[in-house]
Formats: sequence, C-alpha cells, structure tokens
Amino acid sequence: MPTTSLTSTSPASGSPSAAVLRCETRLFLREPGSLFWILVFPTVLMTILGLIPSFRHPDDALGGRRVIDLYVPVAVLLAMIMAGLQAMPPVLTGYRERGILRRMSTTPVRPSALLTAQIALHGAAALGSAVLVVAVGRIAFGVRLPGQPVGYLLALLLATASVLSLGAMVSALAATTKVSAAVGSVVYLVMMFTAGVWVPVQAMPGTLRRIVQCTPFGAASQALDRAASGGWPSWTHLGVTALWTALLAAAATRWFRWE
Repeated sequence: MPTTSLTSTSPASGSPSAAVLRCETRLFLREPGSLFWILVFPTVLMTILGLIPSFRHPDDALGGRRVIDLYVPVAVLLAMIMAGLQAMPPVLTGYRERGILRRMSTTPVRPSALLTAQIALHGAAALGSAVLVVAVGRIAFGVRLPGQPVGYLLALLLATASVLSLGAMVSALAATTKVSAAVGSVVYLVMMFTAGVWVPVQAMPGTLRRIVQCTPFGAASQALDRAASGGWPSWTHLGVTALWTALLAAAATRWFRWE
C-alpha cells in the first residue's frame, strides 16, 4: 500500500487532516475486497435468504412476521461488523507495524487524523450498506420501510459507533496485523451470533435471548427490529448499546499505541 501520501502534505492540499482524509479515501476505494464485504455481501446474503420460499411466508411463532423481515436489521448489523472488525483493524495495525504512525509524528499531520479518517470511512461504508440493504429488502421482498425512522436512525448510529469502538479496541490490543486478524475473526464470529446472523434474536430461547440482549449487537438488533416495526426502540436496548460504546471507546483510547 502506498505510504508517501500519508506522511506529506502540501500547502495546496488544505488542512493536514483534510489531506489525510482525501488520501485515505483514495486508498480505501482501491480495496475491492473490503468494499465487497462491507457494501455488497450483507445484501447478497439477505437476497439469498429471501429466495427461500418459507422465509417469505408469515410465521405465527414470529408474531405473524416473515423471517426475511427479521433478517433486514441483521444484514444491516452484519455490514457494520464487517467494517469494524474485519476491515478497519488490519489497516490500523498495519500502519503501526510498518512505522507509518511513527513517521507521521514528525510531520504536521498527527496520527489521530489517520485514526479519525479510518473511523469516518468505515462508518460511512457501513451506513451506505445499511441503506442498500433496506432498499433491496423493500424492492425485492416487500419488507416495510422502518415505521419509526428517527428511532431506527438513532439505533443505527449507536450500533455503528459501538462496532467502530470495538474495532478500535481490537486495533489497540493487537501488536501485529496477524494478531489483529486472528483476534478480529474470533470477535467477529461472536458478534455475528449475537447480532442474529445464524438465528434471529427473536427466535432464540428465552434465557439465551436475554443474555444476547446484554451484548452490543444483540441489543442493537432488538432496537432496530422494534423501530422497523413502527415502535420506538426500547430505552433499555439503546442504553445497553450506548454503554458498550462508551466502555469500548474508553478502553480503545486508554490502550491504543501509536508505535
């Protein structure tokens, strides 16, 4: 990955932070793998599930809703998990491992500008994927648009902040890119389960469901589902997601190393 533009700016490029953001945006757009897994894969997975005939029929066990209705918020969370745990940590640990952050400390560009740019880019990609999932779900399978759009957006932003904080903490704890990939993969699988990728949270047994709802993505899944159904998300679910975000962000700030 080119690094010269990461450690130099010119007067014509504006502020150092803006220059870093432009540079990181170009590099991010050159990574088709990351773009596919964040922007495309969640929608593809939802489409495959939607093509299963039984998933398109109302189920009395789900309160008359269809399985595909439950999988739209799950696919939204999957995009965030991909961005925060599979895409962002290897980039940040790679920059640290190759000494890019250390070299940046000798320039007008602060390493924190790079961290901010990475969080902004991966967060924007995750939110873009969420829009694509909701649109395809509506057009292809008749999934209703969120009945409570303000509550849905609030839950969406909290979930995005939570997963990016978790990804930053993984980046803080992992000394190398290989360790980052290994730790990120383990956490990724756990978060996929709690988000309901394999079994929707609403279909889990009572005790397991209550445990999962105490995790950031289990709570976010319930908040998104409630808002999609037209009700205001439970303050308990929003509070759990916000609390996890604050704790993870504090831990990442405390343990993140630039060298």
